[in-house]
Amino acid sequence: MLRRRTLPLLAVLLGLALPAVSACGGGSSSSGVDPATALSTAEQKIEDTSGLVLTLSTGDLPDGVQGVKGASGTVTDAPAFDGTLTVSIAAGAFPVPIKAVDGKVYAQIPLTLGWSEVDPGDYGAPDPAQLLSADQGIPAILAATTDVKQGDDVRGGKDNKEVLTTYTGNVPESAAAHLIPGATGDFTASYGITPDGELRTAELTGTFYAGKPSMTYTMTVDDYGTSKDITAP
Repeated sequence: MLRRRTLPLLAVLLGLALPAVSACGGGSSSSGVDPATALSTAEQKIEDTSGLVLTLSTGDLPDGVQGVKGASGTVTDAPAFDGTLTVSIAAGAFPVPIKAVDGKVYAQIPLTLGWSEVDPGDYGAPDPAQLLSADQGIPAILAATTDVKQGDDVRGGKDNKEVLTTYTGNVPESAAAHLIPGATGDFTASYGITPDGELRTAELTGTFYAGKPSMTYTMTVDDYGTSKDITAP
């Protein structure tokens, strides 16, 4: 009698548990939003925010390349940026404190005193203060993405607590160059977007440095609505 009563109960519990696993563990997406609309909404939310916190990372750069290995910081709609740029040169990779404001970019260059005005292009980087702008930043990359397709729902965000809907597409070099100025050719993109339409993650894969192998840059975007008074050093 005990066995007959336990099995039906177990079946009921499994039946209740399976939909939850499917919805959040990388199965088919629960979002009913048109893919193009999802990217357009994410684009608008970045354009509208007062500021956000982002990180950018990649693996080892190809041999002989001086460029961006990573970045992190706060970007605002002033426009301005305050954070760190990790650059890779022949001697190794070095984190460089960066401030960008009023159309100028300043860096605390290793082995020098104080801040110096720099051209971010010398480091293979864009002006980070422009990353929220509609024509030179992340919104421009989203807007230029074509052949957008919706993928699975995955876990992501802070402490992996959010459910993100993934979208994939293609990005031309003119848009990818807003992230890394040396980008050439076409790129594949993958985005993770929250249920309320915020871009949370982005990956671009392609040739970022001419004549070098394809590579991937991964970006995380968080803390929408951040306010920070960033001034020139």
